[in-house]
Amino acid sequence: MKIVFLDALTLGDVDFERFKKFGEVEIYQTTPPEKTLERVKDGDIIVTNKVIIDKNTIDKANNLKFIQIAATGMNNVDLEYAKKKGILVKNVAGYSTKSVVQQTFALVLGLLNRVKHFDEYTREQYPSGEIFTHIVDWFEISGKRWGIIGLGTIGREVAKVAEAFGAEVVYYSTSGKNNSKEYKRVDMDELLKTSDIISIHAPLNENTKNLIGYDELMKMKDGAVIVNLGRGGIIDEKDLAKALEDKNILVGLDVFECEPVNKDNPLLKFKNKTLLSPHIAWTSIEARKKLMDGIYKNIEEFTKSGN
Repeated sequence: MKIVFLDALTLGDVDFERFKKFGEVEIYQTTPPEKTLERVKDGDIIVTNKVIIDKNTIDKANNLKFIQIAATGMNNVDLEYAKKKGILVKNVAGYSTKSVVQQTFALVLGLLNRVKHFDEYTREQYPSGEIFTHIVDWFEISGKRWGIIGLGTIGREVAKVAEAFGAEVVYYSTSGKNNSKEYKRVDMDELLKTSDIISIHAPLNENTKNLIGYDELMKMKDGAVIVNLGRGGIIDEKDLAKALEDKNILVGLDVFECEPVNKDNPLLKFKNKTLLSPHIAWTSIEARKKLMDGIYKNIEEFTKSGN
């Protein structure tokens, strides 16, 4: 049995030693598209986070029996063709919920409490200040409306914490099918116009691609905060840059249309109105341990099944 990890660097500093129990383990830190076919051709089990496993790749992988996705999203694998070929595909779900929720509030509070500004002021201007404090407007979460786009597992956990802060939670269902007895469901127009804080926790699909463009952003309340921890592409980035020029809103992003982000991405210049992180909301120590445990368990179950 040969197990091939195609993009181990995306998993961080983790121990691969235990996987040798199942057979030969081949580890590649990254795999560019032109190297994929060569590296999968002899693998029985392929572990991929973001490397694309398409029809051609599956056809060239002569021994392939199991594709393990080192993530929850499965859009990088041709699932229908894998099923047709009798190849099992599994992901790992739920491992990063607490991590993403925490980063959601890190971005919101970082923006809302002007953390970057106050840190810079304290270092550079406070020593020569005339008074003991520094007044810049910021508002409390308590008593405000928090709108959630995508009330799945992560969205619900964010809602609980937002309520603990004293916020009123409303949500918009991107599928149109999600109903909650706990929180008020509203249409997108109402959510945008009435929410003081908006957080996005939806997948990228035909319902959410460019869901929020310039017109939608301009409907937001003056001084409101919006953070995206779902997927890049849900907010149109060019429209977002234009809206940041034209409107007083604060934006936190952990995901982008292109990752790594392009050097000429216009969002990079809005240092005073944005807080950015490089798709790390899922990467807490605990989340990555759960992910690796999930990968190990799935491979263990596969080998015990006799395939």
